[in-house]
Amino acid sequence: MNTVFIAGATGYLGRHLCAEYSRRGWYVTALVRDRSRARDLAADSLVEAQATDPNTLRGVMAGADLVVSALGITKQNDGLSYRDVDYQANLNLLHEALRAHVPQFAYAHVLNAAAMRDVPLVAAKCDFVDALLAADIAHTIMAPSGYFSDMGDFLSMARGGRVWLFGDGQNRINPIHGSDLAAATVDATEARRPWVDIGGPDVFTHNELAALAFDVLGRPARVTHLPDAVRRGAIQMLRLGIPRQIAGPARFFLTAMGMDMIGECHGNHQLRNHFQNAV
Repeated sequence: MNTVFIAGATGYLGRHLCAEYSRRGWYVTALVRDRSRARDLAADSLVEAQATDPNTLRGVMAGADLVVSALGITKQNDGLSYRDVDYQANLNLLHEALRAHVPQFAYAHVLNAAAMRDVPLVAAKCDFVDALLAADIAHTIMAPSGYFSDMGDFLSMARGGRVWLFGDGQNRINPIHGSDLAAATVDATEARRPWVDIGGPDVFTHNELAALAFDVLGRPARVTHLPDAVRRGAIQMLRLGIPRQIAGPARFFLTAMGMDMIGECHGNHQLRNHFQNAV
């Protein structure tokens, strides 16, 4: 039986990764910061450690065939920076994997990251990916287009009665459900693909996302298109001392809204069903 060591296991994607690797017959070792948050995790064993502290990682990957990291800051509010977690903590994991002679390391990145390297969240991830590519280890980098949960902003605006879009609303995205991303990740790691841009089964324009949100709510569509200069100006404003917890995700969201975010089509979960379940 192959063994996978999953970091970020109690996060949204991490939980789906544990479940999918377990379903496919892998022995799952999950890295967690707090065992109390992992009671319902689909894992064969738990390792309680702090990826930001390399001393706590010594020996935890012994015998692993694969390390998969979905580790990154989302809504943490514990004083850690993107540099601390998305870069350094993942680098600590990589160093331990090399020390333990793990043959393969997989990492959940971001689609179109090279075009967003001026965004601190993405810059930290890119710097880690550079280190991973340079390391003497087989790698698989998964770059998802965006999660279904990220599309909740469209539903929230529709609930408020109007969706605000930038430009002509024709930029496209194929968001993916976490379980479909986890399945695509297992496929990619088992095939030893070095890099895969991953999206969901359906491609939407931003206009179509707005229309879908209103349709699910049973309301007439009311959409306002703002000049794209407003989006660019908002990004500049977010550089001016706004707390990281607000500025970080907002800068990423606004930057990604200015481009197509389309990966290989994977999975079968439908965004309409996700919206309906959220209503």
